[in-house]
Amino acid sequence: QVQPVESGGGLVQAGGSLRLSCAASGRTFSDYPVGWFRQAPGKDREFVAAINWSGGSTYYADSVKGRFTISRDNAKNTVYLQMNSLKPEDTAVYYCARATRFPKIVATFYDYWGQGTQVTVSS
Repeated sequence: QVQPVESGGGLVQAGGSLRLSCAASGRTFSDYPVGWFRQAPGKDREFVAAINWSGGSTYYADSVKGRFTISRDNAKNTVYLQMNSLKPEDTAVYYCARATRFPKIVATFYDYWGQGTQVTVSS
């Protein structure tokens, strides 16, 4: 069983930065692609970024390209999402999940999900 756990969320002013972490137990996490999604109140869950198993390839939603960076440290079984130049519209619960394919922006290609971490960006 793989259980991702997100951390690092919080309240930040517009233009600020946060780094989210997604840690999971088991080698089966580090052998797979991982993605980040977010869900704002009243909206559908949307894809944010994904990274392949080695960290050599990444993929981003247009809305975060140039501002967010996904990376991973397989020795620590951890995936990161560095978020810079944050905007109020980035406010959401952020989820990480293990992917079955890369790159995939549809949630059905992700099998193990964390519980999420809240990110709130004030204007």
